[in-house]
Amino acid sequence: MTARILVVDDQPLNVKLLEAKLTAEYYEVVSATGGAEALEKAAEVQPDIILLDVMMPGMDGYQVCERLKADPELSHIPVVMVTALGDPADRIRGIDVGADDFLSKPINDIALFARVRSLLRLKLTLDELRLRDDTSLQFGDLAATDLTSDCGTGARILVVEDESDDRDTIAQVLSEENAVTCVTGVEEALVAIAQVFDLIIVSTNLKDSDGLRLCSKIRSRDSTRHVAILMLIDESDSERLARGLDLGVNDYIYKPIDKNELIARTRGQIRHYRYQERLRSNYHRSVSMAVTDSLTGLYNRHYLDTYLSRLLARSLSDGKPLAVAIIDVDFFKAVNDTHGHPAGDQVLRELAERLEGSVRANDMAARFGGEEFVLVMSETDMETARTVTARLCRDIETTPFAGSMIENGLPVTASIGVAVADGRDETPEGLLGRADEALYEAKRGGRNQVVAAVG
Repeated sequence: MTARILVVDDQPLNVKLLEAKLTAEYYEVVSATGGAEALEKAAEVQPDIILLDVMMPGMDGYQVCERLKADPELSHIPVVMVTALGDPADRIRGIDVGADDFLSKPINDIALFARVRSLLRLKLTLDELRLRDDTSLQFGDLAATDLTSDCGTGARILVVEDESDDRDTIAQVLSEENAVTCVTGVEEALVAIAQVFDLIIVSTNLKDSDGLRLCSKIRSRDSTRHVAILMLIDESDSERLARGLDLGVNDYIYKPIDKNELIARTRGQIRHYRYQERLRSNYHRSVSMAVTDSLTGLYNRHYLDTYLSRLLARSLSDGKPLAVAIIDVDFFKAVNDTHGHPAGDQVLRELAERLEGSVRANDMAARFGGEEFVLVMSETDMETARTVTARLCRDIETTPFAGSMIENGLPVTASIGVAVADGRDETPEGLLGRADEALYEAKRGGRNQVVAAVG
């Protein structure tokens, strides 16, 4: 997995050292020797990761990171701060301004490349989700997703730790801002994750079970594949740290636990998790909007065409009948002219609800356009299709339509044309065309009736 990495350090020797290490692993390296240049390069080349020195003259690493994370176009780029500082307060300050991790000088190669691989996976995921989010915005009904708008509190957190002192410390510190559940082993944790959590904190040093194996199981389950994982680990255990990051652990904190660092890392991971979930939610909403009719919630014409084409091909292959019905509201223009378009919209929405209530699980209703709807009935012959549509026609006629924009109920009728593909050569257009001809025959014959296509 290759990537473009921006290395920022005011010492040329440090830049050359990191550049040599990264280039040897086939990463593309871009360098900057100061804060202002780093911001310019980040905007220009859009790196996949930024390795940022903390101690620089003028604008230090904290200020650079803060500026990066405040820019909507750059805030999603992972930042690893590289420093000789060892005080936990320095790490906390970095996390608070948005840094994704800290590496201490001299840099441990195992930790460096494990973190680079981990953050690259995160970046690739975010890039794809952000692209989908940008596309979603074009539908006009979705708000832009912002990484910085969440405070990272009010989360559901699962703690897996069998050391009572550490477990109690974590619960005490995090319970002030979150709902915390504690368990002591893998089996308990696997039962607990039937619930929904925003963050799972896992100790790698469980006495009777393997914390990394639990992380692997969490990542392998569809229901927990994306949940944030924070690993508790000894600072000397760099190989286990690398394995955890390769398994998909999002972040880690060294033991003994610093309470302020725990709060900072927890908030950061919760923000990232919620950001990704909002991006995913926007994408799923946009997909739904692309295939459904905004007024009625039924599938739209685009989805109908694709669905019917595939279903018809399967029907012809299996030799089983396929029925379609086109339903048209009688005198719908008069409804709009007399009662207003909002009342007309209510009629269409209620008719859509009745259609959905009348179909079997393997049938499909769609809005064809205007006041026309289509009902697709798989493995259905003409006799059954006529029975279903006749019942629907009677229901429309005998049950007045109601709503806030309609007073005293509004009588409505509909005309329905039905056609069946019964094994002969057929196209979706031809099948719908025959149903449409039957519909017009129903209208010419006096409306409020079902007519079946002949032949």
